[in-house]
Amino acid sequence: MKNLKIQLTMLLAAAAVMTACSSASKTDGKYEVVDGIIRTEVPQRPEGQKDVVGLRLDPMDSVRVGFIGLGMRGPDAVRRFSQIDGTSIKALCDKHADRVEKAQGILEKNGRQAAAEYVGDSAWMELCQRPDIDLVYIATDWNNHVPMAVYAMEQGKNVAIEVPAAQNLDECWHLVNTAEKMQKHCMMLENCVYDFFELTTLNMAQQGLFGDVLHVEGAYIHNLEDFWNAYEGNWRLDFNENHRGDVYATHGMGPAAQLLDIHRGNKMNYLVSMDTKPVTGPKMVERQGRKSENFQNGDHTMTMIMTENGQTMHIQHDVMNPRPYSRMYQLTGTEGFANKYPKSGYCFHEMNDSDVVPDHQNLSAHSFVPDEVKEALMEKYKHPIQIELEEQARKVGGHGGMDYIMDARLVYCLLNGLPLDQDVYDAAEWSSLGELTRISLENNSAPVEVPDFTRGAWNKLKGYHHYMKGE
Repeated sequence: MKNLKIQLTMLLAAAAVMTACSSASKTDGKYEVVDGIIRTEVPQRPEGQKDVVGLRLDPMDSVRVGFIGLGMRGPDAVRRFSQIDGTSIKALCDKHADRVEKAQGILEKNGRQAAAEYVGDSAWMELCQRPDIDLVYIATDWNNHVPMAVYAMEQGKNVAIEVPAAQNLDECWHLVNTAEKMQKHCMMLENCVYDFFELTTLNMAQQGLFGDVLHVEGAYIHNLEDFWNAYEGNWRLDFNENHRGDVYATHGMGPAAQLLDIHRGNKMNYLVSMDTKPVTGPKMVERQGRKSENFQNGDHTMTMIMTENGQTMHIQHDVMNPRPYSRMYQLTGTEGFANKYPKSGYCFHEMNDSDVVPDHQNLSAHSFVPDEVKEALMEKYKHPIQIELEEQARKVGGHGGMDYIMDARLVYCLLNGLPLDQDVYDAAEWSSLGELTRISLENNSAPVEVPDFTRGAWNKLKGYHHYMKGE
């Protein structure tokens, strides 16, 4: 009887492991369960290939750029670049001739020479082959980001890609491997890390004002009801209909990851994700005159992430429902707190030597500092990048100026041969949440390992840093 019980226990344990493994591999068979965590395949770095952490290239006399995609985001990028010194706009490309013509008008208005024109579905390949281009700037729909970026790097070009850079893990690894093989910059154009509040708060955190940072939050909460029909061919709503998970995580992820020095002395270890049922999403499809039988993306998705250094991250996504715009952006530290939405402010730990018993009914005992104190702090700890670029950023604009700072910093680093503010590992890590959250959701919110896209180089640098001339 004793032996029978032992055998039965072993069988049940084996069955549990087999159930977990089969559950975790039911979607595409590319992952396994190890110590209760789903692990995806991490391909070995090809022989002779090396990482691009802190990559420096030769300084450029001028950043010669070609733009691909002149629909929603592209024209404003052309406008911004035409107002950045040290740039030469060599080529413009889109499927539609009228968009190229419109972009030429932007160049003329800003006193720039006309650029070479490329029109058609495959014309972008010709642009990438031009010998007089240093940077290919990609502002197309998500489906084209990786094919274009990979081809451009293979032609010896640096690339900048609109968010998200990639849609799945295979695409993330494709970007990483190509950047490493070609030793070229591959930057995702995550603009929210250049918001004035985010820059200032990052500087304050790096100066130690919040003590040890324990928890950060970020999100993309933006009701896109008025925008769905503006995406050519309905590609964005279609993507939400066909993909489950946080498909647009980077606006929240970027600032949060910089606060925690991700792959600069820290890394994300694993995540757990949950979502609501899709209700508003299918209604958006019905408004377009058809019925969605199996809408994949939950109306609201939330993800928790654990880091190597014992800090946590909370990321949310909701583009369906009537909520005020929010990227959440929140920091909790041992000595202070920062919050941007819905109220922008700071709170700090105060030592109280009084013997008076605290009033437990005073719910405002730990409130935000007064507005004048907040403004004084933001002025005192204004980020050096903001000090240098704020006046022109406010003039040129682009989401309040952060788009301009993003482009100006990209150009500055290329001109001076410096590591970029965002590298290919940022692009891969922040974009990878799309598939990683799907895997978690499809396995009853099981923990999923976040791959180390640096393949061991995450600890080479100590702390996030914006490089400046002379460093």
